[in-house]
Amino acid sequence: MKAVILGAGPAGVTAAETIRAHNPKARITLVGDEPHPPYGRMAIPYLLSGRIDEAGTHLRADPDHYRNLGITLKTGRALGLDAKARTLALEKGELAYDALLIATGAKPVKPKIKGLNLPGVHHCWTLADARAIAALARKGEPVVLMGAGFIGTIILEALALRGVSLTVVEQADRMVPRMMDAKAGALLKRWCQAQGVKVLTGTSIAGVEKGPKGLAVTLSTGKTIPAALLVVAAGVAPNIGFLKGSGVKAKQGLLVDAHLETSLPGIFAAGDVAQGLDFTTGALAVNAIQPGAVAQGRLAGLNMAGERVADRGQLAMNVLDTLGLVSASFGAWDGVDGGWRSAALDRDNFRYTRLEFLGDRLVGANLVGIGPHVGMVRGLIETGTRLGAWAKTLKRDPNRLPEAYVATLAGRRD
Repeated sequence: MKAVILGAGPAGVTAAETIRAHNPKARITLVGDEPHPPYGRMAIPYLLSGRIDEAGTHLRADPDHYRNLGITLKTGRALGLDAKARTLALEKGELAYDALLIATGAKPVKPKIKGLNLPGVHHCWTLADARAIAALARKGEPVVLMGAGFIGTIILEALALRGVSLTVVEQADRMVPRMMDAKAGALLKRWCQAQGVKVLTGTSIAGVEKGPKGLAVTLSTGKTIPAALLVVAAGVAPNIGFLKGSGVKAKQGLLVDAHLETSLPGIFAAGDVAQGLDFTTGALAVNAIQPGAVAQGRLAGLNMAGERVADRGQLAMNVLDTLGLVSASFGAWDGVDGGWRSAALDRDNFRYTRLEFLGDRLVGANLVGIGPHVGMVRGLIETGTRLGAWAKTLKRDPNRLPEAYVATLAGRRD
């Protein structure tokens, strides 16, 4: 079997290793579009903060790992796909396949704002981006970060730890709006401000020009602020443009079935490009998180190797550690039809618990400052544990979650 895996991120690497484990004779080619060993994009902020070096971003530490497994690494950018001929066109040449995995991940979105092509404006998405940012994000220098979503907030920490004078500009009314409600977002904003980071919510960037420090960033308020560096973290989109006209069906991402196969036989998708089953809602959704990419990569690899393994759905979850404050969201964190919630806020101590229920089952949660509860919440949601009388207890006081978890784990629901 000729297995081609397009995308050398967590999903692609996991799929290649899985195919090899289940098919020792398969010819496996892993294609990436950067001249580096396969690495994790989510490690880049840790590189910027100095916690790791470039080798620390690599998904596998042993430089001979892929060669030892008989996995051929190839660098190239995909241009198109001929599903009938079962060939993948690259910038130089083409690859024939029996089974193809599309794991090309996402690409950063660049808003249509004047000046974003100026020197000193960068995304934080590749190792090349990281090198450019590190050269400009020097201690004390004014830096502007566009976007305080999940990825933006991870970048926020890396920049703050470099000692820059940081201003974060978020057009939504709160930080991480797709992960947190208003109370949780307000806590995170106040925490960041207490650490010396300026956070402007409900504000957008209107334009960028050259300025005394390198850049002059004009805000929607009319104010202009100087910047030696502007980092754009305005969201991402699935990297699937090369598939136009190929016949692979797509909406927000590539539509996949329970076996992660697309609308065309023999072509699979995993990671940020795949619109697959959501664990909580049962609908099809793009779940762009690294644990989900790894899980989908493994399942795709199994199915490509001939094992028929179905996806039970990916749980939407995000966990952030922002300058020492842990926040998280799981599942249907903003509630479900017919459900109910319980919430408790301790503003002074930066603690917030919001639990979402359907009947006596936990289906979602929003947590701030309660790191030890993260594993418990995930476990209760993924197992669909019935809490019985403990649900009423948690309605009165959601902070008794650890007691409820231990009791139900022991089979005590009253």
